[in-house]
Amino acid sequence: MARYRIKLAQDEVIELSSIVKKGFHTAQTYRAAYVLLNCDEGDYSLGKSTNEQVCSVLKIGMRTIDRIKQKCVERGVEHALERVESSHIYEKKVDGDLEAKIVQLCCSEPPKGFAKWTLRMLADKVVELGYIDKLSHVSVYNTLKKTSLSIGK
Repeated sequence: MARYRIKLAQDEVIELSSIVKKGFHTAQTYRAAYVLLNCDEGDYSLGKSTNEQVCSVLKIGMRTIDRIKQKCVERGVEHALERVESSHIYEKKVDGDLEAKIVQLCCSEPPKGFAKWTLRMLADKVVELGYIDKLSHVSVYNTLKKTSLSIGK
C-alpha cells in the first residue's frame, strides 16, 4: 500500500485545531481532524506521531488512518473531514397500487380467531395473495402510518 505523507499549511492546521477545540461536529470529523493533526509532517506541525501511536490513542485501525490520509492527499482536507455519501440506490417496494391493496386488506375482516389484523399478518397475507414476493411488517407499518388506519391506535 502507498504511504501518504501529510503536509498541512498553516491555515489548515489552524482550521483543524479549531475543530478539535470547539464547536459541534460529528465524531468522524473529530477523528479525522485528530489523525491529520498528529500525522502532519509540515512546517507547522504540532508534533508528528507514528500511525501506531495514533492508532493506540484514538482506538482506531491502521486502515482507517490510511484512508483518512489518502482522502486528504488526493482530494483535500475538507473532503477528508466529510462523510462520503452512499451511492446505493434504494428502490421502493410499496407503490400506490400495493398501498391501496394493503389498506383494503386492513379494512377487511381479520382471520378467524383474531379481533384485528396485526402488521405481520397483513405482510404475510399480501405475500400469500401474490401482490409481492416478500414484504416486511415495517413496510406495512410505514404504509398504514400515512393513513388514519394505523394499527397502533
